[in-house]
Amino acid sequence: MIKNLLVAGFLILAFNASAQSVFGYWYGFANVKSNNAANNYLVEMILQPEKNHVKGVLNYYFKNTFRSLQVKGNYDANTRQLSLYDIPVTYHASVTNMEIDCIMNLQASLRVARAGSNLVGRFVSLPDYKYTCVDINFNLTLDKDSKQDSVLKAIREYKETYQVWQPSIADTQTAVTVIQRKVVNYVVENQFKERETVLAQEIEVNSDSLQVDFYDNGEVDGDSISVFFNNQLLAFSQKLSTRSIHFNLVLDSARAYNELTMFADNLGSIPPNTALMIVTDGNKQYQIRLSSNLQKNASVRIRRKKN
Repeated sequence: MIKNLLVAGFLILAFNASAQSVFGYWYGFANVKSNNAANNYLVEMILQPEKNHVKGVLNYYFKNTFRSLQVKGNYDANTRQLSLYDIPVTYHASVTNMEIDCIMNLQASLRVARAGSNLVGRFVSLPDYKYTCVDINFNLTLDKDSKQDSVLKAIREYKETYQVWQPSIADTQTAVTVIQRKVVNYVVENQFKERETVLAQEIEVNSDSLQVDFYDNGEVDGDSISVFFNNQLLAFSQKLSTRSIHFNLVLDSARAYNELTMFADNLGSIPPNTALMIVTDGNKQYQIRLSSNLQKNASVRIRRKKN
């Protein structure tokens, strides 16, 4: 009986010791929120603690950019506090062709439960960046299948051009691709006509055909939109998320300009209804932030450049 109790005690101590470590693969999302805009990052950390120090690799995917970075810092097993320093994180409002880095520190607490372990914390900007770069909150889950050999190998063989991890297709594929054809929804069409349409931006493009993607520009909170092209309904009740609602559009050359309009089906749980619209014109992209509500539609006017 005593022998069994001793064995059980050793097992509990071993479990507690391992549970208090930040060793392994950690996966999850990070979210930055500023006023009515928020953006999501997909994050992975591969960590190897050594006494009070910790090193590893931080990978993150934001919009269409992947970054893989070496990280170093401290971990206190008694308080379960993790700190990593001087991490370049892509500024959440960067445009695709001109990204800006925020230099940030990572601060996290290890939370251990029978269901699994989590690192909960935030990226905090250094003093020189604090007025531009807001905090980025995250919650990462430990991969229970983390193996010591694979973790050490990933850290040892790190190369900046070598992507230790990439998001799966399910993480980055479009949520839906909409075919360019008129659809019918009399309720939405009537409400659309009753609301004021506000011009958000006008752009000039080189191509006769464009790719257009809509994402939730706020925290993913249930925003749903309908989309009109030249006052014709192309899609309705489309839920905005971190994956895009994708359109391949052919411009009407007979018009002085074409107009793409976002109609808010609802306001989600965080009003107003906000979207990031990315228009791809060959090798050029326009990133346009739209905001609509139950009184106003948001539109973008598209002109074809004159040769």
